[in-house]
Amino acid sequence: MQDPVLLNDWHPVAFASQLALQNPLPARVLGEDLVVWRTGDSVQVWQDLCVHRGTRLSIGKVCGAQLECAYHGWTYGADGQCVRIPAHPDQAIPTKARTKTYPVTLAYGLVWVCLGIPANPVPPFPEWGKTGFRFIDCGPYPVQASGPRIIENFLDVGHFPFVHEGILGARERPEIADYEAGIGADGVLAKGIRVFQPDGFGTGQGEVVEYTYAAFRPLTAFLRKESTGPQLSILLIVTPVAPAESVAWMVMAMNYAFESPARELSAFQDKIFLQDQPILQSQRPELLPLDLQAELHLKSDRTAIAYRRWLGELGLVFGAH
Repeated sequence: MQDPVLLNDWHPVAFASQLALQNPLPARVLGEDLVVWRTGDSVQVWQDLCVHRGTRLSIGKVCGAQLECAYHGWTYGADGQCVRIPAHPDQAIPTKARTKTYPVTLAYGLVWVCLGIPANPVPPFPEWGKTGFRFIDCGPYPVQASGPRIIENFLDVGHFPFVHEGILGARERPEIADYEAGIGADGVLAKGIRVFQPDGFGTGQGEVVEYTYAAFRPLTAFLRKESTGPQLSILLIVTPVAPAESVAWMVMAMNYAFESPARELSAFQDKIFLQDQPILQSQRPELLPLDLQAELHLKSDRTAIAYRRWLGELGLVFGAH
């Protein structure tokens, strides 16, 4: 299923730190198998296919600035053109012996690919690069759920007291105060979302925490815990593998807890996501319904309502119906 909205958007396929100089990585976006590899400071993302006999290039190896197929040793230069056919070293290499290449960019420690023509830059991360913050990678999280379902779950605080009881919420204090949510030029924005949390900033004290949420792209969401002291922001990006299969990536920005190892902080997000995962994988229909009459809504669902309406206005079809 082709979706122009997602085809012309950017999608993460790896953390840059995952790429070794000799080991290409496989990835899959919108049903397309990809190979991700590094040569020096340059990163390439190609169709994962040797044009000779259809072998996955991701099981090959990087040789300097070239990628060698594991089957017959066909070797491709960084532009995707085959430069060596070992069985026939003196034969002129056909110009059509070229793999399909895609636009690539690096941002927030992630490798991003666009399968079409990029319609926009990568989504913003307002805290990125700010002095006094540390940035922590979380994931990737493979999940058998549609991308829009995952984003909507991220934008929802009403599940905190039940799915994340004792961590992000308390069952005895589930109330969600009224707040503002709407659609603007930059996507969906919701402000003033307040929820009680048993330990909102790692101080051991329960308090009502205020959030700002945004959806900058159909499969990119953002949250900020509003505070004059400790500040936490998270950028969540979901890579659409198939209509009901995704990979989620998170980058956290924090101006506190510098004494805590990054692995410990990312493990906390692992725990939260693993609590969400069975909920996401149980939802029916699997694809997010954009018809607002298809499911029941409350005032506390204003962000989700705006998100679904926005996706409908954009014409999204992959992962939604």
